[in-house]
Amino acid sequence: MTPLEVLFWGCLALVFYTYLGYGILLALLVRLRRLAFGRRPVPAEDAPDDDWPEVSLVVAAYNEADWIGQKLTNHVELDYPAGKLHHVVITDGSDDATPDIARAMATDHPEIEVFHQPERRGKIAAVQRVMPQLKTPIVVFTDANTLLNRECIKRIVRHYRDPKVGAVAGEKRVHMSDKDAAHAAGEGIYWKYESLLKHLDSELYSVVGAAGELFSIRTECYRHIPRDTVIEDFVLTLGIAQDGYRVVYEPEAYAVEGPSASVPEELKRKIRIAAGGLQAIARLGGLLNPFKHGVLSFQYTSHRVLRWTLTPLALLILLIANAFLLFATGTGLPAWVYQGLFAGQALFYAAAGLGWILERRHIKVKALFVPYYFFVMNYAVYAGALRILRGKQAVTWEKAQRSAQVPG
Repeated sequence: MTPLEVLFWGCLALVFYTYLGYGILLALLVRLRRLAFGRRPVPAEDAPDDDWPEVSLVVAAYNEADWIGQKLTNHVELDYPAGKLHHVVITDGSDDATPDIARAMATDHPEIEVFHQPERRGKIAAVQRVMPQLKTPIVVFTDANTLLNRECIKRIVRHYRDPKVGAVAGEKRVHMSDKDAAHAAGEGIYWKYESLLKHLDSELYSVVGAAGELFSIRTECYRHIPRDTVIEDFVLTLGIAQDGYRVVYEPEAYAVEGPSASVPEELKRKIRIAAGGLQAIARLGGLLNPFKHGVLSFQYTSHRVLRWTLTPLALLILLIANAFLLFATGTGLPAWVYQGLFAGQALFYAAAGLGWILERRHIKVKALFVPYYFFVMNYAVYAGALRILRGKQAVTWEKAQRSAQVPG
């Protein structure tokens, strides 16, 4: 093969591995592990009330007046032994009715404690301000615009009977109404696939970073992280894994939220995550050493690092190299191979472009929003990298608008 062909097929292999190959390999490794050691045991939920530890359930809410009442009502209805679940609400910087609604709820429910200061310094600063005051052995974090299933706390906490578990990641579920079905199709498919990968990652060894919608930690494992950290939930839980603990995935503890109101709204979130991912890679460089971190390094590189670094670049190179191969002579493969592959790429990006046009015209064609979402996800890496290089990604950020309140 010519050097250009080697570059083309190398990029194609990288893209395939990142989005499909790693999942296939992971499933195979988990199958082999089960044959050798059996399935990892799942602790039972039927322990006596006295055996359950006290837990702090923390939600940091900035200007969430539309959500906080429903959120706290959901929290006080969770299934956990009386007196052992403490509800902590941090409303720092909120200048709407969020603190007042939370305090009104606390009047009727003394297990709710509200922390507020007028200055907005970001989620990390708010959480770090309150953490020293939490005396429970386990802390659960959740976002303000999500609802939790009734059994989620028990299903999370049971995993801490294993002293090797330092954090537990819950599942994010995207609720879609009929009117959301088209533009939210890509987001919903993405999170379903992510959930599958997290389940397999957890069984092989450890989840590589939790999502902020719902996760928990051993309080003793909490580590202060720099206040300019963009995706603090990811860095916090990956740091716990770096310290030698497992991060377990619990799919039956889940947080439900509505989809982003539109793909451009989802793009806001994706750019922030991409910027934060690149920042995390720079700060957690030691995790890339497989001689020190073994399986964790393999999982981290395959599941996270490639998506935020080489693979988006490979997608661009793949298209350009394929275009040159259309006119190249003396290639190792017949011309029709490269013509067919280029036509496939062109068709995919045309579908993404059509999805963008239909998004702007509010026309629902679900099949076209999947390639559009994939394109947006990879474009966000370039935009996120530019923000990091320019120093433009603030720790306080404009949240993406959600399409609707999640039904209780």
